[in-house]
Amino acid sequence: MELLELIIEYHKDNERQGPGSKEATLKALSYIPYLNEKTKILDIGCGTGGQTITIGKNTGAQITAVDMLPQFLEKLMKKAKENNLINRIAAKEMLMDNLTFEENSFDVIWSEGAIYNIGFEKGLSLWRKYLKDDGYIAISEISWLTGTRPEEIEQYWVNAYPEIDTIENKLSVIDKCGYTSIAHFTLDDKCWIDNYYQPLLENAEAFLKKYDYADEVKKFIEQVKLKPTCIIVLRIITAMYFIAQGKIVV
Repeated sequence: MELLELIIEYHKDNERQGPGSKEATLKALSYIPYLNEKTKILDIGCGTGGQTITIGKNTGAQITAVDMLPQFLEKLMKKAKENNLINRIAAKEMLMDNLTFEENSFDVIWSEGAIYNIGFEKGLSLWRKYLKDDGYIAISEISWLTGTRPEEIEQYWVNAYPEIDTIENKLSVIDKCGYTSIAHFTLDDKCWIDNYYQPLLENAEAFLKKYDYADEVKKFIEQVKLKPTCIIVLRIITAMYFIAQGKIVV
């Protein structure tokens, strides 16, 4: 199997495809006023919709959920039906750097653990035009918590994601891209371990068995099992939630 196929198959039955929690989503929502049945929310890189369903159940908003993978969108819409949200959640198969919506279409843009796929600054810049001038954006993004890091850890993450940076520098990027920061907070260890890594580890043996312990699948699972070593560096690196408001263009 190709790597992308393995990633899709391994993640599609999980509630989340990255760190997060219902509590973190609700906390981010609490900073955004005037959410009602007329509110239009765009959820970019929605995955199977862990946060999408939470937003739907706790607002009356109309939600457009975007992902490049139809397998994830299928799972999302199944959840939407189970939670009686089928009339308020629309799934769209799109690339996050090639959206086809009209400008100034959305009151809120949401993206949990996904913007890194195209880069923090690029995503913020590209998506700004789809947000109303007084609209809000809520994004989670991996960030350094400390000013200095052990060289080995820093080199690993810089190679994996060149845009990793300190919270202060991320806030500067937000301002540069046409937003005013409203709030930011860290995702706790539960978001990483209990809600993301642990479910992956628990599924490992069944996944190996499903594919008859094929060499490429074993190699893939070994890489997944290495991820919990990130627990050691959770005091150095974490995902931050950033909530900002679009600057009014005059």
